[in-house]
Amino acid sequence: MVVTGIGVVTPIGSTKDSFWDNLKNGRGGISRITQFDPSEFASQFAGEVKDFDPTQYLDKRDIRHMDPFAQFAMGAGVQAVEDSGIDFDLYDRCRMGVIIGSGIGGIQIFEAQMKVLEQRGPRKVSPFFIIKMISDIVAGHLSIRYDLRGPNYATTSACATSGHSIGCAMKAIRYGEADVMLAGGAEAPICRAGLSGFCAMKALSTRNDEPEKASRPFDAQRDGFIMAEGAGMLLLEEAEQALARGAHIYGEIAGVGFTADAYHVTATPEDGHGAVRAMRVALEDAGLTPEQIGYINAHGTSTPLNDKSETTAIKKVFGERAYKLPVSSTKSMHGHLLGAAGAVEATATLLAMGRGIIPPTINYEYPDPECDLNYVPNQAVEMQFEAALSNTFGFGGHNACLAIKRFT
Repeated sequence: MVVTGIGVVTPIGSTKDSFWDNLKNGRGGISRITQFDPSEFASQFAGEVKDFDPTQYLDKRDIRHMDPFAQFAMGAGVQAVEDSGIDFDLYDRCRMGVIIGSGIGGIQIFEAQMKVLEQRGPRKVSPFFIIKMISDIVAGHLSIRYDLRGPNYATTSACATSGHSIGCAMKAIRYGEADVMLAGGAEAPICRAGLSGFCAMKALSTRNDEPEKASRPFDAQRDGFIMAEGAGMLLLEEAEQALARGAHIYGEIAGVGFTADAYHVTATPEDGHGAVRAMRVALEDAGLTPEQIGYINAHGTSTPLNDKSETTAIKKVFGERAYKLPVSSTKSMHGHLLGAAGAVEATATLLAMGRGIIPPTINYEYPDPECDLNYVPNQAVEMQFEAALSNTFGFGGHNACLAIKRFT
């Protein structure tokens, strides 16, 4: 199942080209929150989208009826479709579908309407409250926009959400349920409710004096993740169809690994057993050996527990070769997009493979003895590779690993 279209809306760029330019040059997008005054919060910064204009993709009426997470998703979805060059009229619309997830959904409209309910009563609650809030609504919006009548639903597995959505889309094509699938994730959690919840968990970095250096995966001074917003979308096609229409092929989603830690609702197990099995299942599903993998786009959240356990998991899967394998976390630049992370990072992996440049892990200054792999510190590396893994792990113990390879 090949990828022929890409769309992104992120803190480091709201087009494929701007996103890649910042990735390869190690430019971060983390800064003090501007959407509201964050002064009372322990963590006062995030990865905000800075250059997205929803009117490029939606009319003003539609914008009013969508939470920001849905607006981001529509932007990225339209980009992916246009990037693919596909003419939907030439194909059976009942064999084209949409699977798009969100870890949280419309939390901004939820926050706003709860305030309305408390201050003005139930009669003043918006009739669009529910349809703006629910996570599945984006899959509905995009299927309606393009009249795609095949498989259509949302995935929700916290930070593994869009890893699961892409994997499920790949399987829908593999098992003959569809020929074309639009898949990805979207998130807009930067509001008082979202920030307060993660602050209460003590999951976020509190490096308020230098937010641009706060996201530092695998660094010994990491102190938490950085919440971010945006969306990532991939258009997947059956390979023969893509070849027949002369589409540009970014690469192939060759295998997926879905597992559970069955351990703890937030903490990752020290031995990384769920991540180990997810990577091994993805490799087996793709028909790849560990020796064929040339790069890993790590989950790499910049939290003490995740980065240590993911490092351990990579060592278990790759043995001594793990020390030579480039492993980077692009979250160091764009932050953690929660349910959109998997799609954005799969996009980064596909672009890295196609352009022969591995993006860096920025802000890597102080080596951690327990995180001792090659994290591509601070500077991108020119390197050709034929296959990669992209990891996403979520609260609840959800794990999704995508095996991505060059299409030949």
